[in-house]
Formats: sequence, C-alpha cells, structure tokens
Amino acid sequence: MNDFHPLPSPAWPSTSNGPATARQRSLLRQLEELFLAEGFVDFTLDELVRRMRCSKSTLYALANSKEQLAVRVVANFFAGATERIEARIAATTDARELLADYLAGVSEQLNRASTRFMRDIAGFPPARTVYEKNSQAAAERIRGFITIGVDDGVFREVHATLIAEMAGLLIEGIQTGVLGARTGASDAEAFRTLSDLLLGGVAAGSGE
Repeated sequence: MNDFHPLPSPAWPSTSNGPATARQRSLLRQLEELFLAEGFVDFTLDELVRRMRCSKSTLYALANSKEQLAVRVVANFFAGATERIEARIAATTDARELLADYLAGVSEQLNRASTRFMRDIAGFPPARTVYEKNSQAAAERIRGFITIGVDDGVFREVHATLIAEMAGLLIEGIQTGVLGARTGASDAEAFRTLSDLLLGGVAAGSGE
C-alpha cells in the first residue's frame, strides 16, 4: 500500500476584482472549448465578443488583454485536466496502474486539444510557460510512481531513477514539439507511447 497523495484540486480562478462569478466560470469554459477547437492566436477581441455573445467589458473583467485572456484560458484548461487526471487515479494503489492510468489520462486530456491550439501554445511564450510547468509536474508525478513501484516491488530497482529522468527528458521533448516534429506524432500519441515504454522498461522481471 502506498501513501502517495494526489495533487490538490485546483480552485476556480479568480478575476482581478475577486473570485470569478458563475457567469465568468461559464464564459471561461466556453472560451476553453473554442480555443481547444480553433486555437487562439488569430482571434481578435471583437470576434471573441461576437462568438461569446458578450461585451468587451465582460471579457476585460476576465483579463486586461487578449493575450492575458489566452493565458488564463490555457491555464484553466491545464488546471481542469490536472483535476480530472488526479480524480481518475485517486482510488488506485498499484504503481503499474497508477503509471498507466496517469499517462492515459494525460493522453485523453490532450486529445481534446486541436493541432492549432497546441501550435498556438508553442508559439506564444506566456502560454508555453504554462504548458512547461504542467509538463514538469507530470514528470515529477511519474518519478513518484516509479519510486512507489520500486518500494512495492513491482518495478525493478535497477536503473529506476535513470528511467524516471529519461521520462522527464522525453516529456520535455513532447512539450517542446521536438518529438512531434521528428515523428509526426501528436502529444497525446506520444504520451500513450511513453506509457508503453515506461511500463515495459521498469516492470519487475523485464530485461532479466
């Protein structure tokens, strides 16, 4: 039995004027779905006002500029994704299942994002920073799962730390777009493949 606790669930983001209202939370969800499907770089504020059927002042209550709004929506997406992934593994105690379910959850959440959305994140440094922080957090989670597996005897102790560090480098390659550019794979596909690679590499009895 492991004592690895999930990350705390993210709270609803607040606005510059205090906690977000129900209307603002709903608007953030709508913007998230729009950006996930169509990206965000090419939108103007006027077009967002038209698509959201709201006023500019309503959008400015969420952020002071289109760029800040994009960052907020991207952060909202990753916060929600983290919450759903953590809920998915909350009752899991077996390290193999933790690792597999966690990476499957990452892949599932990234599958919601269009190529355009991911491309816009990569090309917009403030949004890319949000993605980088989430990628770093994912690498830390994977290191933790491998440590649990070694302690529980379901993962090999030999090279477990090295494999965890290599996983971190692979996640960095996914996040930066290097792997996608070289292989043509989406980030979601890359995380599914990473799961297969890790489970095959650290499973007790593999390579022995």
